[in-house]
Amino acid sequence: MHTIKVKKKLEEFFLEDLGEIDISSQTIFGKESKGEAIIIAKEDGLFAGADIIGMGYSLFQTDLQVNVKKQDGEKVKKGDIIAEIRGPVSVILSGERVILNILQRMSGIATLTNTAVQKLNSNHTRICDTRKTSPGFRMFEKYAVRCGGGFNHRFGLYDGVMIKDNHIAFAGSISNAVKKVRKQTGHMVKIEVEIETEEQLHEAIDTRADVIMFDNLSPEEVARFVEITPKSIITEASGGIGFHNLADYRNTNVDYISLGMLTHSYQSLDISLNVK
Repeated sequence: MHTIKVKKKLEEFFLEDLGEIDISSQTIFGKESKGEAIIIAKEDGLFAGADIIGMGYSLFQTDLQVNVKKQDGEKVKKGDIIAEIRGPVSVILSGERVILNILQRMSGIATLTNTAVQKLNSNHTRICDTRKTSPGFRMFEKYAVRCGGGFNHRFGLYDGVMIKDNHIAFAGSISNAVKKVRKQTGHMVKIEVEIETEEQLHEAIDTRADVIMFDNLSPEEVARFVEITPKSIITEASGGIGFHNLADYRNTNVDYISLGMLTHSYQSLDISLNVK
């Protein structure tokens, strides 16, 4: 994650929570009150967000010390110490909730992604995310997917062309949509086409699409479509795929499986800050 972007986001999050003052902490504890706290895992999972702790507390510009003991992508067990914090009590408590919110969500995504990777158990097919992310939190969520062993799809509408069913419907055909894109984009921009039928697959192949997504197709259909698709074209499967049938796609030879659930249906990992 880009340090400047992360700090800017953290500033926004702290402003939302703190406003002008943390009434509770700053009225109970003066600047001279020092203390120690630990951030601990309260359940097993995969940790993500190591830099968030030190970077977040650094925005308060104090002599607070942070010792992070776990790295991104590292397994944690219930009771494991993730970080030790020493410094002004009011600062430790003022930054607690925002930092924990981020760590819990990122670690939940990393844990879920790693579970998906393990369930697929493929040496070829990669698990990737989608744009189904929380508004304002995409950078953190997509980084967490990588921590869990997954890969990133587009970061936004700006870094790749993806021609979906509604684009095709409005344009009249896959060919029309691709032709219009090619006229206005440079050679560095990849074009992905979403298809649902074999007829659409052949049309997408004829347009020389860079990536073809098989949408809402069974493992058998995906495997057959992969065989039809030239090796020069990247293949992707999406839609209707979850833990209940993920392993069924293991031997389809599709290059990627994109899962929206990684960033919209995860459960936050239980992480807490305790006074030492």
